[in-house]
Amino acid sequence: MKNLLTIFMMATSILATHAQDKSDNPLLQKWKGPYGGVPAFNEYKIADIKPAFDVAIKERLAEIDAIANNPKPPTFENTIAQMERSGKTFRRVSTVYGIFSSNLNSPEFVPIQSEVGPMLASLSNKIYQNKKLFERIETLYNSAQKSKLTKEQQRLIWLNYTNFVKEGANLDAASKEKVSEINTKLATLFSRFSQNLLAEENSQYVVLNSEADFDGLPEGLRKAAMAQAKERKLAVMGCIGNTRSFVDPFLTFSTQRELRAKVWKMFVNRGDNEDEFDNKSTLVEILQLRAKKANLMGFPTFAHWNLTNKMAKKPERTLELMESVWEPAVAQVKKDVAAMQSMVDQEGGNFKIAPWDYRFYSEKVRKEKYDLDQNEVKEYLQLEKLREGMFWVAGELFDMQFSPINNVPVYHPDVRVWEVSNKTTGKQIGLWYFDPYARKGKRSGAWMNAYRNQEKLDGEVLTIVSNNSNFIKGADNEPVLISWSDATTLFHEFGHALHGLSSNVTYPTLAGTAVARDYVEFPSQILERWLETPEVLNRFALHYKTNEPIPQKLVERIGQASTFNEGFSTVETLSSSLIDMKLHLAGDVVIDPVAFEKETLAKLNMPSEIVMRHRIPQFGHIFSSDGYAAGYYSYLWSDVISADAYGAFTESEGPYDKKVAKRLFDTVFSVGNTTDQEEAYRAFRGRDPKSDALMEARGFASPSKKK
Repeated sequence: MKNLLTIFMMATSILATHAQDKSDNPLLQKWKGPYGGVPAFNEYKIADIKPAFDVAIKERLAEIDAIANNPKPPTFENTIAQMERSGKTFRRVSTVYGIFSSNLNSPEFVPIQSEVGPMLASLSNKIYQNKKLFERIETLYNSAQKSKLTKEQQRLIWLNYTNFVKEGANLDAASKEKVSEINTKLATLFSRFSQNLLAEENSQYVVLNSEADFDGLPEGLRKAAMAQAKERKLAVMGCIGNTRSFVDPFLTFSTQRELRAKVWKMFVNRGDNEDEFDNKSTLVEILQLRAKKANLMGFPTFAHWNLTNKMAKKPERTLELMESVWEPAVAQVKKDVAAMQSMVDQEGGNFKIAPWDYRFYSEKVRKEKYDLDQNEVKEYLQLEKLREGMFWVAGELFDMQFSPINNVPVYHPDVRVWEVSNKTTGKQIGLWYFDPYARKGKRSGAWMNAYRNQEKLDGEVLTIVSNNSNFIKGADNEPVLISWSDATTLFHEFGHALHGLSSNVTYPTLAGTAVARDYVEFPSQILERWLETPEVLNRFALHYKTNEPIPQKLVERIGQASTFNEGFSTVETLSSSLIDMKLHLAGDVVIDPVAFEKETLAKLNMPSEIVMRHRIPQFGHIFSSDGYAAGYYSYLWSDVISADAYGAFTESEGPYDKKVAKRLFDTVFSVGNTTDQEEAYRAFRGRDPKSDALMEARGFASPSKKK
């Protein structure tokens, strides 16, 4: 057996071999500057990414081998803690790579992504299939001495052991090799799926040729459509880009039915156009490989395998919850469609409500039934004022304050940065980066990232988090007005950021949002509820011209209409969740994506007037990675928890009850993955969550069965 000195010398030699590479490549440098160091975005180039990974991966493997081959008996300190200390260079490079992939994707980046994906899969395979390393972890997991460790240390041992077993550490050599091959192939397919989707979102649009084509559009959307045409250098009056931020408002307000149909078809057919970017064959291969991987792991389907470390544990529990909500949601949609069809008939329209009509007539019914015009509400929803409102809520609930800074580099001029600190003590907590606007090369949607996790292993390390959105940028010096739905999403993603900023753990693997997938949406979804509180609306929902607060009568109308269209939004999202689960319960059956989607939705009695929020060929959540695969149900699962948790506030002194907020912080937001999530929730609420609050919040009848 090699002694420890020999192993150390080998690792040092490998690292020294690449010392020159590290000195030349900015991505490999330690982050410098204030706040414990920040990414040097002003120095990074696409050409540096692949060489940086070449070095970082070798360094990562050398570190892992040194831990695995340590001749001393395994201890928490020489195995688990050392694993926590390892991989710092790799994590920095991966962070920058992820930012390029999501925010600065370009034709030059495509081949890099195609190369790097398999490299990352290979690295993961080598770590999880390192027999000596797993034996050390397994020894600690089974050790009687484990009980003498802290609860956080015990949790970290459990998490490592569980993850290694899930990834095949107990398999025989032949099976491990097959799993490795599958993971590498999947990485390539994930990149292909994402790039295909981004290509169609970037290249497709619907032109607006005349003033009539703009009829009904709000002023902000009119200007954005004109700006989009200029940006694309088109000799037309305007165009609607193939992103949700353009499509949804166009479908809501355009009076031109033929154009609505054209825009809708463009959007829902992403990845399904029988062209070079068609995703159907790619996703079928992904499903087949996932099924094979699950079988190798000893599970009947990928869904069964992937839920082993989630709160739900079994697919059957997720289906039970989804089906309990599905029927009342569909029933509500039928009522809403009847009201819309009646309006069409009264207007003399000789057509049945189609999917491209739903948002338009739903908005007309909203106006008639509640005297509530989204455009009127939008005039009070300024992006920057709502951002200030989020900061204020964070201060009221968790004693945080946000101060703008300009002494750190950013990766795009649109990005701004705030220092986050404790209002009472002044102690620094972390940094918050904000990238709000849509642009070419940026993936659609909204998300949160952690550039660096909080930890206290070898001293205090501040977290760095970001929120990224795709709002349509306004003209110079004009405020960006957003919809109520977009405002809700803004608060939702900020909830993820607060989850990361609140983290107070020792080990980075357990920090922030690193919890079970079907629990991670809980902190974000509960924060949505503070948007509608009078305290936020009165202070921050200010008219963009007069600066007057939103009128109380308008607030009341918003409250009265709060459950309006919940049938649509629930069916739209839940249909995607059900399709996702059923796709991954199908095992190794080779499916036709379009036929599977059509037949499954028919069995569910999917209303013909609604399409899935994410059709299968464009379902990036489940086909651009394993992240939400057999896990899109998580949004509903977490919303049950968040609705129930908000009841703790309403049953006490209200949304800003300091005692309840502190309990939420202490048991949910700050603890990361240091404790079992079901136990964490019980510590907050005193019991398991019930689904009644969700059904009430959505205006549905309470189900007979409770989760």
